[in-house]
Amino acid sequence: MITSLANEKVKYARSLRRRRQRTREGRLLVEGVRLLEEAMRAGCIPALLFFQPERSESPRAQALLAQARAADVPCFAVAETVLHSLSEMVTPQGIVAVVPQPQLRPPAASNLVLVLDRLRDPGNLGTLLRTAAAAGVDEVLLGPGTVDPYNSKVVRAAMGAHFRLPLAVGLGWHGIAERLSGLTVWLADAQGEQAYDTVNWCAQAALIIGGEATGSSDKAVALAHGQLRIPMCGDTESLNAATAAAVILFEAARQRRVQESAD
Repeated sequence: MITSLANEKVKYARSLRRRRQRTREGRLLVEGVRLLEEAMRAGCIPALLFFQPERSESPRAQALLAQARAADVPCFAVAETVLHSLSEMVTPQGIVAVVPQPQLRPPAASNLVLVLDRLRDPGNLGTLLRTAAAAGVDEVLLGPGTVDPYNSKVVRAAMGAHFRLPLAVGLGWHGIAERLSGLTVWLADAQGEQAYDTVNWCAQAALIIGGEATGSSDKAVALAHGQLRIPMCGDTESLNAATAAAVILFEAARQRRVQESAD
C-alpha cells in the first residue's frame, strides 16, 4: 500500500491537475467507478490506477479492479491521506486513474456540430458536453478562450461524455471555419432574428454558444449565417449557456427523429 504523498507515482498523478502537464502528457485524471467504466469501455486503458480498499468494496468497484488487472493496468492500494491528495472532491469516491486523453474521430460528414465560444465555467462546459452527447451532436469544437475540457471539474460534470463525443481543441477560428465548411452556422443570441424551433435542423448545421459573461466574440458572429433566439415568457432576458444549448439541441434531435420516422 502506498502511504506517502512523496511517492513518485502519486506525485505524477497529481501533476496532471495542471493543464500544461495534461497537454504535454496527453493524459488526464478520472475519478470514480462510473467514469472509469466509461473510459475503459471506450478503449482508454489506464496507465495507473489508485484505489482505497475501504472505499472500493462495492461489486462494481471490484469488477472494475478485476478488469483493470486483467488488462495489465498497474493498480496500487493507497492510504486515505493519499486518496485525498489525488481527489478534488470533498468525499473521494475510492478510485482514481490516469488515462489517455480520448482521441475520437468525428464522422466524415458531420450533420450537427456544436461550437463553444469563450465558455469559462467548468461546470457549464461539462454540462454542455453531456447534453451534446445525449442530443446526438457529432462533434464539439472549442473556440479560443474556452476552459480546458480536460479540467477535472469539466470531466466530472460531463459524466463520461469525453469518451463518447469527439472534441477538437486549439483549432483557432480559421480552423473552425474550415471544419464548418458546407454547414449552415447558427449563433444563439437573446436578440436573434429567428426562433430556434423554426430552423430546419434536419439540414447539416452548426450551433455556436457564447459565454455568459462576455457573449459571443466578433469572430464567432462573423462566422454565423444567422442568429437565433429562444422565445421566453415574462421578463426573463436569457437562459444560461448550458440550458440554452439543451433547448436548441434537443429541438434539433426531435426534428431529426421525426424525419427518420417519416422516411
